[in-house]
Amino acid sequence: MNKALFEGLVSDEHGNALPVAYVGEEPTYVYTEQGFKYHVDARHVDQQVIDALVQQISQSKELVSQGILKFLGKDDLFTKAAVDTSIRNIDKNLPVLFEQGLPEQTRAYLGMLGFRIVINRQGDVIDLDMPAAAIDDEA
Repeated sequence: MNKALFEGLVSDEHGNALPVAYVGEEPTYVYTEQGFKYHVDARHVDQQVIDALVQQISQSKELVSQGILKFLGKDDLFTKAAVDTSIRNIDKNLPVLFEQGLPEQTRAYLGMLGFRIVINRQGDVIDLDMPAAAIDDEA
């Protein structure tokens, strides 16, 4: 069964959080407008967000790689090669991500950082707030 990747992080234009409901085995974000509930395909929304994230990662591969190495507390050649390979092949891991979903702790952390997705009734992402980390010049 597929999962809604960004459960708890998706809202409507008015700032209302959109709950997740399943239609059969497919996850949907429930968009309520004037009392009527629209079930927006979560995969459609999530794919738009993933595409934006992948584009940003692709534009800043070296910076992302350095950030991951710093987060891991490792800077050896083998770890760097593994991280670089993972970044290069990020699109190959997406089917597993959609199947397993993001861990609840990861979604909570993203929410605390200010990560927020705003969609319209059709499921189009109209705003994507992605917090930018400050670059540490003393590293």
